[in-house]
Amino acid sequence: MNDSIDQLLRSPVSFLADSGPEEDIALSSRIRLARNLAGRPFPAAASLESRQEVCELVSQAAAGSGVLGCPDCYRFDPAEMSPLDREILFERRLASRDFLERDGGTRLLVRSDESSSIMINEEDQLRIQTLRPGFQLDEVWRVINELDDELSSKLDYAFDDKLGYLTSCPTNVGTGMRASVMLHLPGLVLSGQIGPTIQGVSKLNLAVRGIFGEGTDNRGNLFQVSNQSTLGESETQIIERLNTVISQLIAQEKIARQQLILRDRFALLDHVGRSYGILRHAYRITTEEALNSLSGLRIGVDLGMFNTVDIKLVNELFLAINPAHLQKRAGKELSAPERDICRAALCRDKLKGISAV
Repeated sequence: MNDSIDQLLRSPVSFLADSGPEEDIALSSRIRLARNLAGRPFPAAASLESRQEVCELVSQAAAGSGVLGCPDCYRFDPAEMSPLDREILFERRLASRDFLERDGGTRLLVRSDESSSIMINEEDQLRIQTLRPGFQLDEVWRVINELDDELSSKLDYAFDDKLGYLTSCPTNVGTGMRASVMLHLPGLVLSGQIGPTIQGVSKLNLAVRGIFGEGTDNRGNLFQVSNQSTLGESETQIIERLNTVISQLIAQEKIARQQLILRDRFALLDHVGRSYGILRHAYRITTEEALNSLSGLRIGVDLGMFNTVDIKLVNELFLAINPAHLQKRAGKELSAPERDICRAALCRDKLKGISAV
């Protein structure tokens, strides 16, 4: 196993670098499974020694996993990492802040392309995750189910015949599954339809969150749509329901974009042009401004307004402009103003060859 953050950063991120269905609107699909071990105290009630034992048990069970790609997967023990390296894992959507801030008895196992991972001793003893580019929850479910089967053949899960998988939080009891799709919805935002749309989705017992999940805002017009309930439905029923709603949201976003072109073409062109101008010529850009400008550039790329920009480059910049990634790239700690300068320089450099149609 490898524990090098630097090597992780040099490896391509599959859900950003690869193509996927409906990738012009759906950036990625993700499923997380919460699991615990029978006969062992859950993390919140466990001693450091008990949590360390669980780390070793799960690591041994994962050692032969084909899905996780071990023994070539990465292994990170957050308590032994610098704050900057821990923040890198958070920005890459591999670990939660609560998990990274715990003092010992935690471990993160990551496939080399970051498509699958396991947090050991987060809120639950196992938080298994699989990501894929675009809108493909069925494929994500197939892969994560295979990984779950590999682990359950070697581990005894805490399971109740009536309730299902037992978890630390009652809202995860049952399937223990959280499925989500990251959507880029600038058409609905610019047309003023996003508020009623989110309200409608919420009434269907689905959650709409920002780019980094619960408690975060929708910077860059990026929204995570996920199931809220895990009890009373099977995994396939949850995915089918989410697939139906996501398909409708994608259709609504496409209509909103076309309406913007037909009804207020110059307003849309101005939005894209200003976004392009900021990214290509600004010398200081905050994270929020960069995300919003990248959103404007991305819709321009999706609508064919630029002929030399790969959508994957824009996706990668959504990650690269974050504070920890900028500091890692610079090789030193940066103040907020210094990060704004480095962020602007990165955008100017990466986008210097683009031109409008």
